[in-house]
Amino acid sequence: MTTAIPSGLRARSADPWRDTDVIDERAARFGQATTGIVALLGVLLGWPLAWALMSAQLLIGLTLGRRWCIPCVAYFTLLQPRFGEGRLEDARPPRLANAMGTAFLGSAALLWWLGVPAAGTAIAGLVAFLALVSASTGFCAGCELYRLTARLRGISRTHHDRLDPSDLPDLDGAPRSFVEFTHPLCAECQDWDRRLTATGDPLLKVDVRDRPDLARKYGIALVPTVVAVAPDGEVLERLAP
Repeated sequence: MTTAIPSGLRARSADPWRDTDVIDERAARFGQATTGIVALLGVLLGWPLAWALMSAQLLIGLTLGRRWCIPCVAYFTLLQPRFGEGRLEDARPPRLANAMGTAFLGSAALLWWLGVPAAGTAIAGLVAFLALVSASTGFCAGCELYRLTARLRGISRTHHDRLDPSDLPDLDGAPRSFVEFTHPLCAECQDWDRRLTATGDPLLKVDVRDRPDLARKYGIALVPTVVAVAPDGEVLERLAP
């Protein structure tokens, strides 16, 4: 006997245990909801142990991988098969958010046990607020911080005033061409593919998984990164990020 797949669901395009450079956005929000609820319970009930345990669980997931992350396992084994895969996004910004949660919740518990409960409660309350905002609205403060620092680290005018034409042999010499640094599992990259193709201008896609050397050379810290270039490689316009 076979079971039909509900029409609203689509097959996984990313294996949650192997394709760890991307993450289902719903998984990230589920994890934030878990963190926020645990932190809030600690605040309301005066349980610093809840903050310590949540901090430890985040740290274990960050160091040992998703198979050791209880919210991840719950989402990918119980919820995703039932509701389908959400939009895929770069896993690095949510990972930084989790690292910040680890540090702040651990500090909150430590401050409580050192005799400064008011400070510990304030820090844990802030974590609860930010995590629940992220879970409910999609705005992730830690993720935005990652994107900001990524721009400061690598996506700068110095790196992108010009691309070396020898790195882009498939450019056809058109007055304007688009170069997109992409990843095959990046949902936003697929959106950009459609938008750029519709312009009629030549499009060269550089898969950062296949060409990590070019990603390093041009300081690509986020995908998609999209620029319009002249035949000599001069950057005419920076479209994303």
